[in-house]
Amino acid sequence: MATPKNKSNTDSLKYSDAIKRLEDIVGSIENEEYDIDVLTEYVAEATKLITFCKSKLHRTEEDINKILSAEN
Repeated sequence: MATPKNKSNTDSLKYSDAIKRLEDIVGSIENEEYDIDVLTEYVAEATKLITFCKSKLHRTEEDINKILSAEN
């Protein structure tokens, strides 16, 4: 059974690691490999990871757009 990691510090977290952890959480929930008493912790951790991933994608998109705009 997987356990919640509840990483609140995403400063050094890589996007690929966040996605992997989200996949682990979803897999555990789908396979009912969780203790109902920690389900809230899983959801809280997943929410933080989703927010991190969205932010990372948004920043990356902005950076790419700046690079492409500078070349034109």
